Amino acid sequence: MIAALKAKEARQLQLCEPKEANMITTLKVSEHKQRCDLLTQKQGMDMNLKQNHQHHSTKSPSSSSTTTTTDHDSMQSWWESVSKARSTILSLSSIITSFESSISFSLSSLADSDNPALSLLSSFDAYSLLSSALSAPPSGSGTDPLCRWLYETYLSSDPHLRLIVISLIPLIINIYLCRVHSSNSAPSLSGFEAVLLALYSSETKSRAGNPLLVRIPDLSQPSLYHTPPNKPSLPDHESRQSVGVLSLPLEPQGTIKSTKRPCIVGVALDCYFKQISQMPTWSKVDFCQLATAWAGQDCCCVNKFDQNGNEVVEEMVGWINDKFDDATKLESKGARIPLPWEMLQPMLKILGHCLLGPLNSQDVKDAASVAVRCLYARGSHDLVPQAILATRSLIQLDKRGREAANAAAAANASSNANRRSKSKKPEILLSLK
Repeated sequence: MIAALKAKEARQLQLCEPKEANMITTLKVSEHKQRCDLLTQKQGMDMNLKQNHQHHSTKSPSSSSTTTTTDHDSMQSWWESVSKARSTILSLSSIITSFESSISFSLSSLADSDNPALSLLSSFDAYSLLSSALSAPPSGSGTDPLCRWLYETYLSSDPHLRLIVISLIPLIINIYLCRVHSSNSAPSLSGFEAVLLALYSSETKSRAGNPLLVRIPDLSQPSLYHTPPNKPSLPDHESRQSVGVLSLPLEPQGTIKSTKRPCIVGVALDCYFKQISQMPTWSKVDFCQLATAWAGQDCCCVNKFDQNGNEVVEEMVGWINDKFDDATKLESKGARIPLPWEMLQPMLKILGHCLLGPLNSQDVKDAASVAVRCLYARGSHDLVPQAILATRSLIQLDKRGREAANAAAAANASSNANRRSKSKKPEILLSLK
């Protein structure tokens, strides 16, 4: 019995041994397969890393070369711009050599700076030299080399060179209009007209045949700041905007006719207004003085708002009186000329900036204040409602601004006086015994 059981167990063990062997073999095969898969994945990752490294190694020289090329191009374009500006200034210096000999200043000295065009724009001596050259009797003709230089410079691509021409617009317009309206025989002013037409053509192209519009909201409707907000219940009170036309579409002009002269001059003044923030101080002061002369200063209406207890600051009144007493200065700066609305509108925009611009110097604000008062008197005599309304508003804004400045100055003076009047605390001296 026992022997039979042992034989049975032996047979069962023999039957189980192949199964266990097969299982062990299967496990070993699966482990080997997993190891092969891991090895394959690792090799693939290594290959990808090598390829990426090769890709970056081949790409970085091209990117660096691109950056180097861009830097080289920008440096080359800057150098070309500087070289062009230098040659332009040197050509201008050769044109006005006779005027340079009268003063100890030469335009060629500005050509050696890093930005010659900006140096020329920022030089008061250069501006005075160009002003003298433009005021010379033979200037403005068709053969005038200075007018040719101004014309070609404005058509150039350098923005700083164009600003030089724009800064001279008030002087050019003054000389041109004074000669047109004061000379019995029509003088040859085709040089000045070419410069004005260049400005007009550029503005005509930029407007692309469209008028300049201004949209004014319906003031009968409550704004966001009404308390409480009253919303209209009727549909007829829907918000309507009024569209005002500041300037009609510009037509191309090949010559300056007497009927088109105010429009062309007004467009040139509008070009000056667009760049007013970049104009030097002396150019703004010159414009204000020219506007005063164009309006005419021999009228008692000028001081209408500075009487009956509403005087402007004493310094301003003295400045106005000095200007009116020294008539020779105003005569040299211009003469009384017709002022149609096409010219008066951009003039008022320029004066508004000169009067209220926070970065303007006090000289610019004082000159603009005088010009606005003279234009108010001129508008009152010519019965131009737009001019009366605009100049009167500017005068009131000027007065309020000066009153606020005086009040602030008085407050600062009193506070400083109070600080100085305070007694100092006595110092305690400790003596060492």
